[in-house]
Amino acid sequence: MTDRIDVDGATWTRISPTYKWPEMASYALAGLVIAALSAFTWFSGQWWGYALTAAILVITGVFVAFIPRRVRAIGYQLRDDDLLVRRGILFLRFVAVPYGRMQLIDVNRGPVVRALGLSDLKFVTAAAASAVTIPGIPHADAEQLRDRLVELAESRRAGL
Repeated sequence: MTDRIDVDGATWTRISPTYKWPEMASYALAGLVIAALSAFTWFSGQWWGYALTAAILVITGVFVAFIPRRVRAIGYQLRDDDLLVRRGILFLRFVAVPYGRMQLIDVNRGPVVRALGLSDLKFVTAAAASAVTIPGIPHADAEQLRDRLVELAESRRAGL
């Protein structure tokens, strides 16, 4: 089962800390590709070409260093009437998804997260821009959570 933390009197369920590895790998890979592309500026013989590549590598390193903290900040909470999802460190984002408005709960498993035994839960509501995702949930927990949320959504929709 995933880690639970008590913040301000509310119990939040955290995602798996293992999720940091695919996130770190994707940011590092993207940064290295951009740095490799910036190496073409070296042929100009100017100092700024080297500085550009160094800056890209430093920025990539900073982003990758903050990923474990960003992953620890992602959590969700099952409340009486809705699912509350939080994420972010500097800019906190809280999204409440009412059970009665859930139309689709999708379990996604890409090849990297599947190899780690994780899944992503995606919630679709009637509003087009309201797709909410909880990444990095252990697969068995994701299946249980999906079934529980489908049950709650059906019971709430019956009351509408």
